[in-house]
Amino acid sequence: KWKGEGTVQNLESIVIGRCYDYIRIVNPAVGEKNCSQIWEAFKNAFIYKDPCSILPKDYELFINLTLHVIPPNKSLFWENNQLLVNSFADRGRRYMSLGQTLFGFVADFLNWCGQADSPGLDYESCPTTMECENNAVESFWRMASITYAQHSSGVIHVLLNGSADGGAYPQPGFFADYEIPNLQKGKISQIVIWVVDDIEGPDIDSCGIHSVKTLETRLKTLGYDVTCTDNNKSVMFLLCLD
Repeated sequence: KWKGEGTVQNLESIVIGRCYDYIRIVNPAVGEKNCSQIWEAFKNAFIYKDPCSILPKDYELFINLTLHVIPPNKSLFWENNQLLVNSFADRGRRYMSLGQTLFGFVADFLNWCGQADSPGLDYESCPTTMECENNAVESFWRMASITYAQHSSGVIHVLLNGSADGGAYPQPGFFADYEIPNLQKGKISQIVIWVVDDIEGPDIDSCGIHSVKTLETRLKTLGYDVTCTDNNKSVMFLLCLD
């Protein structure tokens, strides 16, 4: 009925299990969290609802229950390179990308949506963003992105893919539309952009040209101290290793 994949099987076990994994193993510094309550707040945002009428604010309680401090200088924003970002950030050891906060960690790579009738979750199919913008997953990541940007501080890092079709800085995109507008200027000392090309991939975009220049100009106009580096060595080593 919808074009997207259905809700992942065992969603409840995965979310609760990831929550405990995070607070016990990955990042115990966040302190005690009620993982069952977190699951209930997550589920109640979309279960038994029209899958095309879920709004970011429906996840407010979930965000409040999972919120924790994002250490200064550890934020890592990105576009078009999720797997690379996850391995580079290394479960919060090097950086804490959105997927490595508690609120991002429990949902990373999952798919889910509700339906009006029993069992309240649709395991067959879920709407894609092309089919409707206000779907459960899209609205979740909008809310998570806004929250992540609001709580980021110090030196902010942005990892972009210089080989991406259409440029390293997509517009519309989560970074352009939900993260930049929610950065708290007074808390940010510098924004460091890294543009990294795929190994043997095309060099479509770089610092100072095309969409990266658009991004640099936007951030400087907003009054940020911005630096940009092409093919950061550490990230390149990781790509070569893979």
